[in-house]
Amino acid sequence: MDLAGPKVRTGPIEPGPRVVKVKPARDPSGIVTEPSRVWLAAGPHDAVATADRPDGAVVVPLADPEGKTLAVLQRGDEIELTDARGAHRRLEVEQVDGEGVLVQADKTVYWATGTALTTPHGPLEVGPLPPLEQSMRVHEGEEIVLARSLEPVPAVDTPPYRIGLTLAQAFADAAVGDRVSLDDGRIGARITAVSDDEITLEVTQAGPRGAKLKAEKGVNFPDTHLDIPALTDEDLAHIPFAARQADMVNMSFVRSAEDVAQLIDALEAEDAPDVDITLKIETVEAFRQLPRMLLEAMRWRDVGVMIARGDLAVEAGFARMAELQEEILWLCEAAHVPAIWATQVLESLAKTGLPSRAEITDAAMAQRAEAAMLNKGPYIDRAVTVLGDILGRMHGHASKKRDMLRRLESWSL
Repeated sequence: MDLAGPKVRTGPIEPGPRVVKVKPARDPSGIVTEPSRVWLAAGPHDAVATADRPDGAVVVPLADPEGKTLAVLQRGDEIELTDARGAHRRLEVEQVDGEGVLVQADKTVYWATGTALTTPHGPLEVGPLPPLEQSMRVHEGEEIVLARSLEPVPAVDTPPYRIGLTLAQAFADAAVGDRVSLDDGRIGARITAVSDDEITLEVTQAGPRGAKLKAEKGVNFPDTHLDIPALTDEDLAHIPFAARQADMVNMSFVRSAEDVAQLIDALEAEDAPDVDITLKIETVEAFRQLPRMLLEAMRWRDVGVMIARGDLAVEAGFARMAELQEEILWLCEAAHVPAIWATQVLESLAKTGLPSRAEITDAAMAQRAEAAMLNKGPYIDRAVTVLGDILGRMHGHASKKRDMLRRLESWSL
C-alpha cells in the first residue's frame, strides 16, 4: 500500500463547455469510410459510460428517466437535431436493445447538454455531459503565477497564466532563482518573485510549440527545501488500516532519516513488525540523504528501496538520471537492501502491445535490481511475459553487479 505523502499539484481550472465532438472516419480524399457512432442511453453519464455498449461508440446520456421514448425507437428510425454550433444533423438508428440505441451519422456532430432530439415517437433531450478539460498553452519566456488560493481560475490565452498551488508551505520556503517543474517536466521554470500568496515563474522550457498547463498536475521544487513531513495527517490516519491489511508500505516523497523514523514509530505503535517498508526515492534530497535513511531504516526488520524514476528524473534532469539510478543501486548493494526498478518499465508494450528498443534495454538493466515494477495497461499480461523472458536471459550473464562470463551462444539462436 502506498502512503501518498504531500501532494504538490496545480489547482483547479474552470471547467469548459459540456460538449462532446463525434466525427466519422474519412480517407485522405475526405470520403466517409466509417460513420460516427453514438450510444444513446437513459441515466447519468458515469453510469451509462460503464455499461455494456458497442465497441467504438461514444456514450451520450439522455434525460429520459423512465426510458419511455427510448424503448419504442426502432432500427431505421431517423433522429434529427441541431448541434451545439447550430448545424442541422440527421441520424439513423442502427441498433436497439433494452439498455439504449446505437445511432450513426455521416457528418460531425457536436453533442451538448440539453440538445433537443426529434424522433418519430416523441422528443428526447441530451442529459448532463462531463465538462471539457481546460488548459492554457504556455511558451518559453512567458510568466506563470502560482497562487495560494485554490479557487478555480479561467483558462486564458495570454500571459500571465495564473493557477493555484496545493502546497501552502511552498510560499514560505521557495526563493528567487529556484527551479520549478510542472507536469512531469513538460514545463520548466525559474522563480522570479515570491510573496505570501504568489510565486511568479518565468518559463524556461516548454517545447517548440509550447506546453499545456493543466489542473491537478504535479509540481516539483528540486532546489527548494520544503519544510514539511513526508507523512501527512491523511497518511497517519491510513497507517492503522495498512498495518492490519498490507504486506508492505511504500513511503512516498521520503526525504530524511527523521521521516523514516516517524514511519517506523507509527508501525511500532500499531504492533506491526511484519509489515515491510519501502522507501520511494523520488527527489534529489532523498538521494542525498539515502545513506542516513538506510541507517535509520535498518532498525526495522524488512526494508527496501524503490527507484521511482519519474519524479526523480524531473528533479535531477534526464541527463543525470542514469547516474543517479546507478548510485542508488550501489548504495542498496552495500547496505544489503533490495531495490525495486520502477517507472515506465515496458510502458509502451503494456499500453500499445509494442515495445520500443530503448524499453527493451531498460528492462534488461532492471535485472540488477531485486524487482521490477510494471504499470497497468491492456497488454500487461504480454509485458509480464516479455519482462520475465528478458530478466531470465540477463540473469545468465550477470548476477546483479557480478559478470558471469558464461559461454556465449548468441549465434546458436
